[in-house]
Amino acid sequence: MNDSQRKRGKAIHRETGKTFYYATRLLPERIREQTYVLYGFFRIADEVVDDSSGMEPGDQRARLEAIRAAALGREPADDPVIEAFSEIREETGIADEEVDAFIDAMIADIDTDRYETYEQLEGYMRGSAAAVGNMMTAIMDPDQPETARPHAMALGEAFQLTNFIRDVREDIEELGRVYLPLETLRRHDVTVDQLERAAVTPGFRRAVQSELARAEACYRRGIQGIEYLPADCQFAVLQAAVLYAEHHRLIRAQEFDVLSERPSLSRPRKLWLIARTWWNWRRYRDPVTVFRRVSAVPTEEAPPDETATRGPDRGVPSPD
Repeated sequence: MNDSQRKRGKAIHRETGKTFYYATRLLPERIREQTYVLYGFFRIADEVVDDSSGMEPGDQRARLEAIRAAALGREPADDPVIEAFSEIREETGIADEEVDAFIDAMIADIDTDRYETYEQLEGYMRGSAAAVGNMMTAIMDPDQPETARPHAMALGEAFQLTNFIRDVREDIEELGRVYLPLETLRRHDVTVDQLERAAVTPGFRRAVQSELARAEACYRRGIQGIEYLPADCQFAVLQAAVLYAEHHRLIRAQEFDVLSERPSLSRPRKLWLIARTWWNWRRYRDPVTVFRRVSAVPTEEAPPDETATRGPDRGVPSPD
Protein backbone atom coordinates (compact mmCIF):
# COMPACT_ATOMS: atom_id res chain seq x y z
CA MET A 1 0.00 0.00 0.00
CA ASN A 2 1.18 3.50 -0.73
CA ASP A 3 0.95 6.36 1.74
CA SER A 4 -2.26 7.89 0.35
CA GLN A 5 -4.05 4.54 0.49
CA ARG A 6 -2.92 3.98 4.06
CA LYS A 7 -3.84 7.45 5.29
CA ARG A 8 -7.29 7.52 3.69
CA GLY A 9 -8.25 4.07 4.99
CA LYS A 10 -7.10 4.92 8.51
CA ALA A 11 -8.90 8.29 8.48
CA ILE A 12 -12.20 6.70 7.44
CA HIS A 13 -11.84 4.06 10.15
CA ARG A 14 -10.99 6.60 12.85
CA GLU A 15 -13.88 8.92 12.00
CA THR A 16 -16.68 6.44 11.33
CA GLY A 17 -15.80 3.35 13.36
CA LYS A 18 -14.69 4.73 16.70
CA THR A 19 -15.38 1.58 18.74
CA PHE A 20 -13.68 -0.78 16.30
CA TYR A 21 -10.82 1.66 15.88
CA TYR A 22 -9.71 1.01 19.47
CA ALA A 23 -9.57 -2.73 18.82
CA THR A 24 -7.94 -2.38 15.41
CA ARG A 25 -5.02 -0.52 16.97
CA LEU A 26 -4.37 -3.67 19.04
CA LEU A 27 -3.89 -5.84 15.95
CA PRO A 28 -0.36 -6.82 14.92
CA GLU A 29 1.28 -4.42 12.51
CA ARG A 30 1.28 -7.08 9.76
CA ILE A 31 -2.50 -6.73 9.32
CA ARG A 32 -3.38 -3.45 11.05
CA GLU A 33 -3.03 -1.31 7.93
CA GLN A 34 -4.90 -3.89 5.88
CA THR A 35 -7.76 -3.72 8.38
CA TYR A 36 -7.95 0.05 8.02
CA VAL A 37 -8.29 -0.43 4.26
CA LEU A 38 -10.96 -3.11 4.61
CA TYR A 39 -13.00 -0.92 6.92
CA GLY A 40 -12.55 2.05 4.59
CA PHE A 41 -13.77 -0.04 1.65
CA PHE A 42 -16.85 -1.16 3.60
CA ARG A 43 -17.70 2.41 4.55
CA ILE A 44 -17.24 3.77 1.02
CA ALA A 45 -19.71 1.22 -0.34
CA ASP A 46 -22.10 1.65 2.59
CA GLU A 47 -22.23 5.42 2.18
CA VAL A 48 -23.43 5.06 -1.42
CA VAL A 49 -26.80 4.02 0.03
CA ASP A 50 -26.67 5.68 3.47
CA ASP A 51 -25.32 9.11 2.50
CA SER A 52 -26.09 9.41 -1.17
CA SER A 53 -26.91 13.16 -1.18
CA GLY A 54 -30.01 12.72 -3.33
CA MET A 55 -28.50 10.18 -5.72
CA GLU A 56 -31.15 8.29 -7.69
CA PRO A 57 -31.48 4.51 -7.09
CA GLY A 58 -30.19 3.75 -10.58
CA ASP A 59 -27.12 5.87 -9.98
CA GLN A 60 -26.56 4.17 -6.62
CA ARG A 61 -26.62 0.76 -8.29
CA ALA A 62 -24.27 1.93 -11.00
CA ARG A 63 -21.84 3.29 -8.42
CA LEU A 64 -21.92 0.07 -6.40
CA GLU A 65 -21.35 -1.99 -9.53
CA ALA A 66 -18.37 0.22 -10.36
CA ILE A 67 -17.01 -0.34 -6.85
CA ARG A 68 -17.52 -4.09 -7.29
CA ALA A 69 -15.66 -4.12 -10.61
CA ALA A 70 -12.75 -2.12 -9.18
CA ALA A 71 -12.60 -4.19 -5.99
CA LEU A 72 -12.42 -7.40 -8.05
CA GLY A 73 -9.70 -5.93 -10.28
CA ARG A 74 -11.86 -5.85 -13.40
CA GLU A 75 -11.76 -2.06 -13.80
CA PRO A 76 -9.39 0.71 -12.63
CA ALA A 77 -10.23 2.11 -9.19
CA ASP A 78 -11.06 5.81 -8.77
CA ASP A 79 -10.37 5.79 -5.03
CA PRO A 80 -7.08 4.89 -3.30
CA VAL A 81 -8.85 2.78 -0.68
CA ILE A 82 -10.69 0.70 -3.28
CA GLU A 83 -7.44 0.28 -5.19
CA ALA A 84 -5.69 -0.86 -2.01
CA PHE A 85 -8.55 -3.23 -1.19
CA SER A 86 -8.23 -4.87 -4.60
CA GLU A 87 -4.52 -5.40 -4.00
CA ILE A 88 -5.16 -6.88 -0.55
CA ARG A 89 -7.85 -9.15 -1.96
CA GLU A 90 -5.34 -10.64 -4.40
CA GLU A 91 -2.55 -10.92 -1.84
CA THR A 92 -4.61 -12.57 0.90
CA GLY A 93 -6.94 -14.71 -1.17
CA ILE A 94 -10.21 -13.03 -0.22
CA ALA A 95 -12.78 -14.94 -2.25
CA ASP A 96 -14.65 -13.06 -4.97
CA GLU A 97 -17.89 -14.46 -3.58
CA GLU A 98 -17.35 -12.54 -0.33
CA VAL A 99 -16.95 -9.27 -2.22
CA ASP A 100 -20.03 -10.09 -4.30
CA ALA A 101 -22.04 -10.94 -1.17
CA PHE A 102 -21.07 -7.66 0.45
CA ILE A 103 -21.88 -5.50 -2.58
CA ASP A 104 -25.16 -7.37 -3.12
CA ALA A 105 -26.15 -6.52 0.46
CA MET A 106 -25.42 -2.85 -0.16
CA ILE A 107 -27.55 -2.98 -3.31
CA ALA A 108 -30.35 -4.57 -1.26
CA ASP A 109 -30.41 -1.47 0.94
CA ILE A 110 -31.52 0.60 -2.06
CA ASP A 111 -34.92 -1.10 -2.34
CA THR A 112 -35.38 -3.11 0.85
CA ASP A 113 -36.34 -1.28 4.04
CA ARG A 114 -38.19 -4.02 5.94
CA TYR A 115 -37.51 -7.68 6.77
CA GLU A 116 -40.48 -9.89 7.50
CA THR A 117 -38.58 -12.69 9.25
CA TYR A 118 -35.25 -13.18 10.92
CA GLU A 119 -34.35 -15.66 8.18
CA GLN A 120 -34.73 -12.88 5.61
CA LEU A 121 -32.58 -10.61 7.75
CA GLU A 122 -29.98 -13.37 7.97
CA GLY A 123 -29.85 -13.45 4.18
CA TYR A 124 -29.01 -9.75 4.19
CA MET A 125 -26.41 -10.18 6.94
CA ARG A 126 -24.65 -12.90 4.92
CA GLY A 127 -23.28 -10.02 2.87
CA SER A 128 -23.35 -7.09 5.27
CA ALA A 129 -21.80 -8.89 8.25
CA ALA A 130 -20.75 -12.51 7.69
CA ALA A 131 -18.80 -11.61 4.55
CA VAL A 132 -16.92 -8.99 6.58
CA GLY A 133 -15.98 -11.67 9.12
CA ASN A 134 -14.75 -13.93 6.34
CA MET A 135 -12.64 -11.18 4.78
CA MET A 136 -11.06 -10.37 8.13
CA THR A 137 -10.32 -14.06 8.64
CA ALA A 138 -8.60 -14.18 5.25
CA ILE A 139 -6.18 -11.38 6.08
CA MET A 140 -5.42 -12.92 9.49
CA ASP A 141 -4.50 -16.16 7.71
CA PRO A 142 -5.30 -18.76 10.41
CA ASP A 143 -3.96 -22.31 10.23
CA GLN A 144 -7.50 -23.73 10.17
CA PRO A 145 -9.53 -21.23 8.13
CA GLU A 146 -12.47 -23.58 7.59
CA THR A 147 -12.79 -24.09 11.34
CA ALA A 148 -12.44 -20.39 12.13
CA ARG A 149 -14.75 -19.08 9.42
CA PRO A 150 -18.20 -20.06 10.83
CA HIS A 151 -17.33 -18.41 14.13
CA ALA A 152 -16.09 -15.29 12.36
CA MET A 153 -19.38 -15.11 10.48
CA ALA A 154 -21.33 -15.45 13.74
CA LEU A 155 -19.29 -12.68 15.36
CA GLY A 156 -19.86 -10.43 12.36
CA GLU A 157 -23.61 -11.04 12.68
CA ALA A 158 -23.45 -10.32 16.42
CA PHE A 159 -21.87 -6.92 15.78
CA GLN A 160 -24.46 -6.16 13.11
CA LEU A 161 -27.38 -7.16 15.35
CA THR A 162 -26.05 -4.89 18.10
CA ASN A 163 -25.97 -2.10 15.51
CA PHE A 164 -29.56 -2.78 14.47
CA ILE A 165 -30.79 -2.69 18.06
CA ARG A 166 -28.76 0.37 19.05
CA ASP A 167 -29.72 2.36 15.93
CA VAL A 168 -33.47 1.67 15.64
CA ARG A 169 -34.43 5.34 15.81
CA GLU A 170 -31.57 6.55 13.60
CA ASP A 171 -32.32 3.93 10.94
CA ILE A 172 -36.01 4.75 10.67
CA GLU A 173 -35.69 8.54 10.95
CA GLU A 174 -32.71 9.05 8.65
CA LEU A 175 -32.91 6.05 6.29
CA GLY A 176 -36.53 4.92 6.49
CA ARG A 177 -35.38 1.39 7.38
CA VAL A 178 -36.44 -1.08 10.05
CA TYR A 179 -33.98 -3.89 10.68
CA LEU A 180 -35.86 -5.48 13.56
CA PRO A 181 -37.81 -8.38 12.01
CA LEU A 182 -41.46 -7.47 11.55
CA GLU A 183 -42.50 -10.83 12.99
CA THR A 184 -40.74 -9.86 16.23
CA LEU A 185 -42.52 -6.52 16.33
CA ARG A 186 -45.93 -8.12 15.72
CA ARG A 187 -45.32 -10.76 18.37
CA HIS A 188 -44.93 -7.95 20.89
CA ASP A 189 -47.71 -5.73 19.50
CA VAL A 190 -45.36 -3.10 18.09
CA THR A 191 -46.10 -1.25 14.85
CA VAL A 192 -43.76 0.58 12.50
CA ASP A 193 -45.86 3.69 13.08
CA GLN A 194 -44.95 3.50 16.78
CA LEU A 195 -41.27 3.32 15.86
CA GLU A 196 -41.65 6.37 13.64
CA ARG A 197 -43.19 8.24 16.58
CA ALA A 198 -40.48 6.93 18.94
CA ALA A 199 -43.21 5.49 21.15
CA VAL A 200 -41.62 3.37 23.88
CA THR A 201 -44.21 0.77 24.82
CA PRO A 202 -43.87 -2.31 27.04
CA GLY A 203 -44.09 -4.37 23.87
CA PHE A 204 -41.20 -2.49 22.31
CA ARG A 205 -39.05 -3.13 25.36
CA ARG A 206 -39.86 -6.84 25.10
CA ALA A 207 -39.05 -6.85 21.38
CA VAL A 208 -35.65 -5.27 22.02
CA GLN A 209 -35.00 -7.72 24.85
CA SER A 210 -35.72 -10.69 22.57
CA GLU A 211 -33.47 -9.38 19.78
CA LEU A 212 -30.75 -8.68 22.35
CA ALA A 213 -30.87 -12.34 23.39
CA ARG A 214 -30.58 -13.39 19.74
CA ALA A 215 -27.50 -11.22 19.27
CA GLU A 216 -25.94 -12.61 22.43
CA ALA A 217 -26.27 -16.17 21.14
CA CYS A 218 -24.25 -15.03 18.11
CA TYR A 219 -21.59 -13.53 20.37
CA ARG A 220 -21.23 -16.83 22.23
CA ARG A 221 -20.82 -18.78 18.98
CA GLY A 222 -18.38 -16.24 17.61
CA ILE A 223 -16.18 -16.09 20.70
CA GLN A 224 -15.69 -19.86 20.62
CA GLY A 225 -13.74 -19.50 17.37
CA ILE A 226 -11.19 -16.91 18.49
CA GLU A 227 -8.84 -19.68 19.62
CA TYR A 228 -8.49 -20.72 15.97
CA LEU A 229 -7.10 -17.33 14.95
CA PRO A 230 -3.36 -16.56 14.99
CA ALA A 231 -2.14 -15.89 18.53
CA ASP A 232 -1.21 -12.29 17.74
CA CYS A 233 -4.77 -11.51 16.58
CA GLN A 234 -6.80 -13.12 19.35
CA PHE A 235 -6.75 -10.34 21.91
CA ALA A 236 -7.75 -7.64 19.42
CA VAL A 237 -10.75 -9.64 18.17
CA LEU A 238 -11.77 -10.46 21.73
CA GLN A 239 -11.47 -6.79 22.66
CA ALA A 240 -13.66 -5.76 19.72
CA ALA A 241 -16.34 -8.18 20.92
CA VAL A 242 -16.15 -6.92 24.51
CA LEU A 243 -16.39 -3.29 23.42
CA TYR A 244 -19.28 -3.81 21.07
CA ALA A 245 -21.23 -6.06 23.44
CA GLU A 246 -20.93 -3.36 26.09
CA HIS A 247 -23.76 -1.57 24.32
CA HIS A 248 -25.99 -4.32 25.70
CA ARG A 249 -25.22 -3.24 29.25
CA LEU A 250 -26.26 0.29 28.37
CA ILE A 251 -29.42 -0.95 26.68
CA ARG A 252 -30.37 -2.92 29.78
CA ALA A 253 -29.58 0.07 31.98
CA GLN A 254 -32.02 2.07 29.79
CA GLU A 255 -34.61 -0.67 30.31
CA PHE A 256 -34.47 -1.56 26.60
CA ASP A 257 -35.45 1.95 25.51
CA VAL A 258 -33.24 2.71 22.50
CA LEU A 259 -35.70 5.23 21.08
CA SER A 260 -35.39 8.00 23.68
CA GLU A 261 -31.59 7.85 23.79
CA ARG A 262 -29.09 6.10 21.54
CA PRO A 263 -26.69 3.98 23.66
CA SER A 264 -23.14 5.24 23.25
CA LEU A 265 -19.89 4.23 24.94
CA SER A 266 -17.81 6.99 26.44
CA ARG A 267 -14.06 7.10 25.91
CA PRO A 268 -13.32 6.47 29.63
CA ARG A 269 -15.57 3.43 29.54
CA LYS A 270 -13.78 2.05 26.47
CA LEU A 271 -10.40 2.55 28.08
CA TRP A 272 -11.61 0.88 31.28
CA LEU A 273 -12.84 -2.13 29.32
CA ILE A 274 -9.56 -2.42 27.43
CA ALA A 275 -7.63 -2.41 30.71
CA ARG A 276 -9.97 -4.91 32.34
CA THR A 277 -9.93 -7.22 29.33
CA TRP A 278 -6.13 -7.08 29.15
CA TRP A 279 -5.76 -7.90 32.86
CA ASN A 280 -8.03 -10.95 32.47
CA TRP A 281 -6.30 -11.94 29.23
CA ARG A 282 -2.91 -11.99 30.92
CA ARG A 283 -4.36 -14.18 33.66
CA TYR A 284 -6.43 -16.69 31.65
CA ARG A 285 -5.32 -16.55 27.98
CA ASP A 286 -8.65 -18.09 27.02
CA PRO A 287 -11.07 -16.01 24.90
CA VAL A 288 -14.24 -17.71 26.17
CA THR A 289 -13.26 -17.37 29.83
CA VAL A 290 -12.25 -13.72 29.47
CA PHE A 291 -15.38 -12.82 27.52
CA ARG A 292 -17.58 -14.40 30.18
CA ARG A 293 -15.78 -12.50 32.94
CA VAL A 294 -15.62 -9.11 31.27
CA SER A 295 -18.40 -8.71 28.71
CA ALA A 296 -22.00 -7.59 29.12
CA VAL A 297 -23.24 -10.82 27.56
CA PRO A 298 -24.70 -13.11 30.23
CA THR A 299 -23.82 -16.80 30.26
CA GLU A 300 -26.36 -19.23 28.88
CA GLU A 301 -26.96 -20.51 32.39
CA ALA A 302 -28.11 -17.10 33.68
CA PRO A 303 -31.77 -17.05 34.84
CA PRO A 304 -34.11 -15.07 32.57
CA ASP A 305 -34.69 -12.35 35.17
CA GLU A 306 -30.94 -11.84 35.62
CA THR A 307 -30.43 -11.74 31.84
CA ALA A 308 -33.02 -8.99 31.58
CA THR A 309 -31.83 -6.79 34.43
CA ARG A 310 -28.15 -7.43 34.99
CA GLY A 311 -26.21 -4.18 35.41
CA PRO A 312 -22.52 -3.37 35.70
CA ASP A 313 -20.43 -5.74 37.80
CA ARG A 314 -19.71 -4.78 41.40
CA GLY A 315 -16.69 -2.53 41.56
CA VAL A 316 -16.89 -1.54 37.89
CA PRO A 317 -17.69 2.12 37.18
CA SER A 318 -21.09 2.67 35.60
CA PRO A 319 -21.09 3.71 31.92
CA ASP A 320 -20.78 7.45 31.40
